[in-house]
Amino acid sequence: MIASLRRRDEWRFFGELPQAGRGLAAAWFGLILLRGLIPAVFVVFVGLLVDAVRRGAPITALLLTLGVLFVVLQVLAPAHGQVSANLGDRLTGWLNDRLLASTAEPAGLGHLESPELTDDLTLARDFELGLSGPPMSLAMSLIAGGLVDLVAGFCQAVVLAAYRWWAPLLVGGAWLSTHWLLRRSTVWDRMTGEVLDAQRYVEYSYRLAMDTPAAKEVRLFGLAGWVVDRFAASRRRLVDIRLRSTRLHRRWILLTVALVAGANAVFFWSLAQDAAAGGLGPAATIAFAQAAVGASALAFGGLNWALPHAAEAVMTVRRLEPAMRKAGALTGGERPAGRMPATEIRFRGVGFSYAPGSAEVLDGLDLVVPAGSSLAVVGANGAGKTTLVKLLCRLYDPTAGRIEVDGVDLRELDPASWRGRVTAIFQDYVKYDLPLRENVAPLGGDDDDVRAALAGAGAERVAGLDTVLAAGYDGGVDLSGGQWQRVALARVLHAVRGGAGVVILDEPTAQLDVRGEAEIFQRLLSATKGRTTILISHRFSTVRHADRICVLEEGRVVESGTHDSLMAAGGRYRTMFTLQAARFGDEEEPDVRLRT
Repeated sequence: MIASLRRRDEWRFFGELPQAGRGLAAAWFGLILLRGLIPAVFVVFVGLLVDAVRRGAPITALLLTLGVLFVVLQVLAPAHGQVSANLGDRLTGWLNDRLLASTAEPAGLGHLESPELTDDLTLARDFELGLSGPPMSLAMSLIAGGLVDLVAGFCQAVVLAAYRWWAPLLVGGAWLSTHWLLRRSTVWDRMTGEVLDAQRYVEYSYRLAMDTPAAKEVRLFGLAGWVVDRFAASRRRLVDIRLRSTRLHRRWILLTVALVAGANAVFFWSLAQDAAAGGLGPAATIAFAQAAVGASALAFGGLNWALPHAAEAVMTVRRLEPAMRKAGALTGGERPAGRMPATEIRFRGVGFSYAPGSAEVLDGLDLVVPAGSSLAVVGANGAGKTTLVKLLCRLYDPTAGRIEVDGVDLRELDPASWRGRVTAIFQDYVKYDLPLRENVAPLGGDDDDVRAALAGAGAERVAGLDTVLAAGYDGGVDLSGGQWQRVALARVLHAVRGGAGVVILDEPTAQLDVRGEAEIFQRLLSATKGRTTILISHRFSTVRHADRICVLEEGRVVESGTHDSLMAAGGRYRTMFTLQAARFGDEEEPDVRLRT
């Protein structure tokens, strides 16, 4: 039984509390014992006071003792509440630290994009928001209150042993049974598909209402009421699931009521018989009756509601740590990247799928990128372009084949060393709520280099280096989409100035018009001379100027060559180029070349 208890999340939860703060945890447990013991001592002294009054003995000391016990009990309650809130906040911080570490430390991205870990990651990330249970600071107060009741009920049940040996077993056992019987009808499994779906809707509706990106459309289309209604409906669905679970087990509730009523009836009938027969005096009768009533604190209460949620949050984070490290791990490599690539980057029969048994995103991909040249990658959505970039950045390892840099398997290189040679702007580049300087050089750098990178991207006038690029901060500013894109490009150019030899541009100018795009590429050409450049773009007016173009389809290279040779071949590239040209017309642009 003890071994089974130790395996429960609730038991392991209490073992984790000292990790959040040993002093606070010790004070929290100590106050639970003290607050639980005082009511039983109070009952004993009430009995002694009644006996002293009946005998005409002095009662001053007894009254003072009762007064002190009462005051201490009243003072300890709010103090314990504050300790609980502080411990809950510390526990939340510790859990977030563990979660951030297990999220950020893996070298790859598999743990963040794994469907198997999505639900646990959502639960672990949002446990303090109160979407599926009380925040940890409140939960710790509720748990403390529940444990105080348990200790108080146990201590008062022990008092009943002075009456009859069976009394604490009968009365205390009946109230304790509520924890098992009512748990069957009131505690619900949060990890079922139905509950998780409802939880996702709650989270989505909450973020839709609270986050800035959706704010414009929510107001423009008059969706505020719709968002609130969705959130309320999702919350009601969660409540309905719990209520439905309760109704399905109503017979356990009836059984619990019958058991508790029967046990207390037997005890009080026995107590009344002994008192009537003169076997018990008034003092003892009052004390035992109070103790029997106090033993009801052992009953099912808030502990059974708050503790499972809190324990689930803690154990979910603990469970995620090894799972995320495993899912995000990459094959260890220690070889420094040095000045690679010096000759070429080669994809040899590369295959990749995001999960075992899932569809192949890349399937036997063969591709060569000569060092110092430019390659444009085109293809329909889902062709594998972004996945190719992720593999080249070594955010994943291929599931088949290999990527070679100067003949060396990329998996043999130290990931940090290789990434020091690569810089990229992704479609979903990050907009840091930080000063412009840190947006361009997050790890720091010389201001002259930062200004040069901004000038290279045409972003030297967007803001001062110390200006925070977010509204709401003192002196903070909002940037347009095009301005942000130039700042992101400046981040790439700053990395190039720092020694990056591979430049990846994933839709780098989507927010710019044709003239702005041409200007940016003129600047990029100058700044990235001698670097290996890989461009992903849907704008064929830009793609056409790369040294070489490859067309991806179903994870394979189906065409490769210069713009002129691919147009002459009359294949897929020509079809895509012609369709786009017919849609937008022939736009006159500068003859921008990506040659290096």
